[in-house]
Amino acid sequence: MAQPRTVNPLDLVVITRARLQEVVDEAVERGRITRGDAADLVAEVLERARGPVEAARRVTGLGPEFPITGYDDLTAAEVVRELDGMGAADLRKVREYERANANRKSVLSAVERKLAT
Repeated sequence: MAQPRTVNPLDLVVITRARLQEVVDEAVERGRITRGDAADLVAEVLERARGPVEAARRVTGLGPEFPITGYDDLTAAEVVRELDGMGAADLRKVREYERANANRKSVLSAVERKLAT
């Protein structure tokens, strides 16, 4: 039986889609790449990154069952808005992940308020 593939967190590179787009847009502005080629490049990078990204999400506990898509790219205010209508189990997942990572008081307080109701 094959061993499940694991990802060494030290081998990961984190870049947001917005930052990638910013870098490519700058290359377009400087005339180093065409707009069409830039769009193709971003699409290809994102497609190739999908596998490692999903592996990283599993390692960090943000697999497909995590209740908020793109969590790490959201501001505290955006996360708080996403909590509306969320069940207790999902709220606890968010709380545990938030505590272990950004540990933002506004997010944790909002989660606790929703769990108390």
